[in-house]
Amino acid sequence: ESQAHMAIIRSREVLVRTRTQLVNHVRGAVKSFGARLPKCPAVSFHKRAKEHIPEALRPALGPVLETIGSLTRRIREYDRQLEAISTQTYPETGLLRQVEGIGPLTALTFVLTLEDPYRFERSRSVGAYLGLVPATDRSGDRDPQRRISKEGDEMLRKLLVSGAHYVLGPFGSDSDLRRHGEKIASRGGKNSKKRAAVAVARKLS
Repeated sequence: ESQAHMAIIRSREVLVRTRTQLVNHVRGAVKSFGARLPKCPAVSFHKRAKEHIPEALRPALGPVLETIGSLTRRIREYDRQLEAISTQTYPETGLLRQVEGIGPLTALTFVLTLEDPYRFERSRSVGAYLGLVPATDRSGDRDPQRRISKEGDEMLRKLLVSGAHYVLGPFGSDSDLRRHGEKIASRGGKNSKKRAAVAVARKLS
């Protein structure tokens, strides 16, 4: 049953990626004609972009916009399904959603990916399981830290990082998580904000 529910999440993710590719295609085509489309979220792109498409490109891009609109409707249907599944089958997701930055999709993906949390001896092990800890390259006396290992489930890792960006963003409220990320970001250096987001995602996991 959990695999069947995870299949819904992964199917939704495929549609989201496909929509992103189509949106980028439309923006690129319009840009090549010397025009630009307004900034807007993907959910409203097919409506907002339509009136800004150059006349000469409408035969080529009109069907693409219709497909984007259809994908958006399908994604919303998946969202409604997943909300119902979370509430009816996995009530523990409600506890996870009390954490700022964690929505129904992230909570359900987390529960279905980990399945049995008691197989982890320590909660910190989850971060390593999801590839949110730095890989190391030990050689002699050197032990430099590299980028995160990116092992484990890529989709859940991205969802947690997205939640971390919300915690650290303009709409995130003051919290231990936010202060933890801000402390890391304040150290400066290259990619300090990315490191802060990964650190908060690791704490979330």
